[in-house]
Amino acid sequence: MNKNTPTRQLTILGGTVRHAVEHVEVFPAPANVTQVRFTNDELNSICPVTEQPDLSTVVIEYVPDRWCIESKSLKLYLWGFRNRAVFAEAMAAEIAGEVMHSAEPKHVRVTLTQRPRGGIEVQAIAELDG
Repeated sequence: MNKNTPTRQLTILGGTVRHAVEHVEVFPAPANVTQVRFTNDELNSICPVTEQPDLSTVVIEYVPDRWCIESKSLKLYLWGFRNRAVFAEAMAAEIAGEVMHSAEPKHVRVTLTQRPRGGIEVQAIAELDG
């Protein structure tokens, strides 16, 4: 997919996809959209030390430039973390990097809140500017 073309092909929306995807898909940003926010309260991953499941809420906020993220592809991208051993901080940074790489926004902020285990809640924030 060439990032310099005015349109990009959406391959996931409208199709049956039963697996995680490596990258989100995007579509041209409508005029006058100043911020987009996605919230998912069922983000699963695995603790890299204990191998116990971790459940997190993630809020992805970005200021679009030319592209917006297609939500079904985002869901399938996040699904890819369910069997991965990753710390909350690294996951927040990776998601922010994916949004910046694919959608090329002016700004992205990812807030990941991992549900308490052992009484400690972890919140990691990753921000990038385009």
